[in-house]
This record gives sequence, C-alpha cells and structure tokens, in this order.
Amino acid sequence: MDQEHDQPRSSVEDAGPSLFGEAAPAAAYRVLARKYRPVTFADLIGQEPMVRTLENAFDLGRIHQAYLLTGVRGVGKTTTARILARAFNYELPATDGRPAINQPTIHMDALGAHCQAIIDSRHVDVLEMDAASHTGIDDVREIIDNARYRPVMARTKVYIIDEVHMLSKAAFNGLLKTLEEPPEHVKFIFATTEIDKVPVTVRSRCQRFDLRRIDAGLLAAHLRKICEREQVAIDPDALAMIARAAEGSVRDALSLLDQAIAYGAAHSASGAISADDLRLMLGVADKSRVIDLFEATMAGDVATAIALLEDLYNGGADPAQALLEMAEFAHLATRLKLAPETAQSAALTPEEQRRGRDAALRLSVPALTRAWQILMKGVDELRGSQRPLQAADMVLVRLAYAADLPTPGEALKQLGFGAQGSAPAAAAPAGPPRGGPVATRAAPQPQAASAARPVLAQAPAAPAVTIASFDALVALAEEKRDIRLKIALESEVRLVRFEQGRIEFELAPGGARDLASLLTQRLQLWTNERWMVSVVAAGGAPTLKETREAEERRVRSGLEADPVVASVLAHFPGAQIVAVRSRDDAASQAPRLAEEATEVRYDEAPYDDLAPEED
Repeated sequence: MDQEHDQPRSSVEDAGPSLFGEAAPAAAYRVLARKYRPVTFADLIGQEPMVRTLENAFDLGRIHQAYLLTGVRGVGKTTTARILARAFNYELPATDGRPAINQPTIHMDALGAHCQAIIDSRHVDVLEMDAASHTGIDDVREIIDNARYRPVMARTKVYIIDEVHMLSKAAFNGLLKTLEEPPEHVKFIFATTEIDKVPVTVRSRCQRFDLRRIDAGLLAAHLRKICEREQVAIDPDALAMIARAAEGSVRDALSLLDQAIAYGAAHSASGAISADDLRLMLGVADKSRVIDLFEATMAGDVATAIALLEDLYNGGADPAQALLEMAEFAHLATRLKLAPETAQSAALTPEEQRRGRDAALRLSVPALTRAWQILMKGVDELRGSQRPLQAADMVLVRLAYAADLPTPGEALKQLGFGAQGSAPAAAAPAGPPRGGPVATRAAPQPQAASAARPVLAQAPAAPAVTIASFDALVALAEEKRDIRLKIALESEVRLVRFEQGRIEFELAPGGARDLASLLTQRLQLWTNERWMVSVVAAGGAPTLKETREAEERRVRSGLEADPVVASVLAHFPGAQIVAVRSRDDAASQAPRLAEEATEVRYDEAPYDDLAPEED
C-alpha cells in the first residue's frame, strides 16, 4: 500500500507493530488504506523476493547506499521506503530477557526508539520529498547541502524522494555525485511509477526493486482478514470482484472496500455486502450474464446477444465494461485451455471455473484469440463513441460473424491448396451465423470440407496452360490481378529467350533480385507445369517499357517537326505535348469527351446576382 503524507497516528491501534496485532479502538475514523498500512516487512504481501533480498543483505551487512523502488500505484513503494528507514535506524533498549539492538535490521518485532516518528512521517532525520511538486535544481541543492551534516537523533539520515521521475534534468545531474559517493550517514530511497523516465545514470547508482502487482487471490484473502477484523460481512464473490477491479493495487482494493462497506450499510439492514451490491456500486455486469452473452455471441445467436446486452445496459452496466468482461472471459478460457491449473486460482468463482472449462473445451485457440482482438478493439471504439450501446451492438455482430471464419490454414485447405500444385475448388458461400448452443463455430464447415476432400483428391489434374509469347505472359499476369509481377515484367525484364517451359532474361538496373523465383512460382501455379526461369548477365532486348518509351519519343519528335504543331508551340510559349493519341483512340474517347464538355452543373448559380429585381 502506497500512501503519501500521512498525518501522525493518534491511537494505540495505529501504532501497533503488526497488521493483525491486538490494539485498542481508534479514537477517530481512519480510511482502511491508512489504518492497515504495513509497518514491518512481515506485513507486506506479495513482495517476497524483495523482502528476502533485503533480509539477506541486512544480515550480511551489505547495505546499499541508494534504493530505487518501482511499480504501479498502490503496491507499497512509499510504505517500503518508510519500513527501510525504520530498519536503517532501528534501536531497541535492553529489557528483561532481550538484549539491546543498535544496528540496522529488518527484524523489528517491537517499536524502536525512532519507529513511531518514522511511521508518522515526522522524524527529523527521515526527510520525504514529493518530486511532483519539487522538481527543480534548487530543491536538490538543498538536499546536497544538508547531506553533509550528521543526523540529529537517529543513526542514519534518510532521504525519500517519491515520484522521482518528475525531477528535471538539471536536478538529476546535480544529484549524481552525491548519489554515487554519499556520506556514510546518508541513505537515499527513490520511488517511481515510470522507471523509464529515470536516467540510466541514476538507475546504475541504485539497487532496483520492482514491486509486483498483487495476485487477485492473495488480495482477496487479505481483504477477507480485514473484513473479519472490521466485523464486516461480505460475500466471497464480492471480495473477488473487488480484487479484480483493483488490478493488483492494495490501496485501490482497500479504497473500494471502504466504499463497499458504506454502500452495504446504506442498502442492507444487516450491513452485509453482497455481490449484487458491488455490481451496482461498480457499474459492472453480473458475471454469469456476461458469460451468457459471450456464449450467445460465439454461437452466432446475434438476436439473443443483443437482447442480453440491452438488459445489462438497462440494469446499469456500462457497455464498454461488459465488452471488457467478455474479453476477460475469453482470456480465462484461453488460459484454461493452455494451462488447466489456472482453474485452481482463488480469484475465480465456481461458476467461472466450470463454464470457463466448458468454453475451453468447445472453442479453438484461434477462435478465442480472434474474439479477444475484436472485443478489445471494440472497447477502444466505445470510449470515443457518443452511442455506446449501439456501438457495442455492432461489436457483437462483428464478433458473431467472425466466429464462423476459418483460420488462413483452414481456408487454404478448404479451397483445395492442401496438396502441392492442386487447383482450388469452388468454395460454397458462407452463410450467416446460426443460433444454438455454444460450439466451435468452425465445426460445421470443416465437416463439409472433409467431405469434399476425397472428391478433390480423386479429381483429374488440370491440363497445362500454354503461353505462346512473352506478351501473352504479361497479359496473363494482368488477368490474374498480379499487378506487381505485371509491372516487373514490363519494366525489369530484358528478354533473351522465351519458349513454353523456359525463359531467359537479363535483369534491368534496379530490378528485384527475387523476380526469377517469383516468376517460377507463379508460372507453375498458373500453368500446372514446371518452368525453367534463369537470369543472364547480358544480351537482353529492351524491356517493354523501354520499347514503349522509345516509340513515344519517336512519335513526339515527328510531331514537333510538323509545321502546324511547330507553329502552335511557337505561338504559345511554355506549351508542350503531353500525350499522343491515334485516330482510333480519339474516336473511342469522343463520346466521353463530348459528355464532359457539355456537362451542366446545377449546384452553383454564379449569375443570380445579375437577375433583374422585381418591381
């Protein structure tokens, strides 16, 4: 839990050394995120790798001069920094049966001489600075100047800089020397949510700890303990809902729990919090109905899916949130399909486990991944839409029809490209999605394809296609709509030899080196015959494009020498011949040119202002 600038604690309970130790009732209400803030490393949840590393370092006396804590909001960065400050300055006088402690340690079973002041952020030698509001070099210069002086009360002077990535470049540069060689009595602890914005020169001078998001199951168990301590009745499904909504942040989870307790007290005579209360409070849909919506959509039952979404919307659910939860269920089904042990997660309800396994058995991985992509893109579309319900309906329609599509590999097999050199078979037009129970949407079509495969295998091979000339090859490429190959044949091939089954050519300057292999593949596909295509170093005729351009230059030169054309060009300086058309071309284009010349536009009235005024 990561909370900044707490006020001093005012109760015995807040000063307790452990989260669940005995304590007296608080004198004033404190939000749960502050009331149950960890005060020892044992109270931190989900950060065992960091705790183990620090424990070994303190036990071995290998304590670093600077620490960099990074992670998302609410996972415990600032809290860990304060616990570290306690560990640096832990002092405990000797008592009956327990020796005195006057050295750094992370084993802090009781409050030491400086612990309470550090916990309350009021210790004179533990200085916290929020870099979001102190970004300049002057703020850092003050730290550098004060670092020379020994601590007033404690053993070590600790500087905690939160959101350190917001320091200016000059501030970072001013801090480097002191950070690399600080006085023996100074320690630095930095916290940030955006580690990439921290200069590498600063990162290299610190020990870095990445605080992880808290697992939803572990977070739900933590919330359950707090509810027991607060004497709050809450459904396990509601706890799981809060844990998922918090997205790994303990502080967010406790804030939501605070809100849920207040909501439950207002809407229930017993003050118990139900899953339905949480759904209304968070504006999320009933998980079982979201799964119903997912199943209907994947089954192609568009009418049922739209009706379910409308019911959820009328009940207060956000359409974007409903699509997001559908995507989460698609992700759950994918994980259950690929990693069945996911079903043992404590964050899943029994219904999610059962229906998630069913979806994993019935749906293929390509169908699930396609559903995820469509739903997540739909969520992005809804965020900018002025009609979220209508936009969500269209996303469901898109998903229902896409659920019936085969994968590229399946499509090639259905088209008859499974065997090398086989010609494609005529594919039956795909119909609209059908209703019914959830099933793998590709199931009906593979059956039809399987029935068609023996027919394709027994069909006689297609006869070879004869290409009489190089010009015919260019025409065939245009007929097959292979525009790239057509352009390459016209502009990059200097033909040396052409006959059925064999082509030799010189590659024009700048031509593609893979043209020969590409041409070989296309010819074998189009003619059902193997061709020998080779490239030679020289001896090729001009390309078709070069021949055409040379002919245009010849015709243009003859026209420019014509007395009439020369006279026109002389009378109109700057005029030039831009195109040459034969009489046949002009005759074929005459109707179109005449239509363009006589076209009348009625969208403008340029002479309205000249109309005579009425008397």
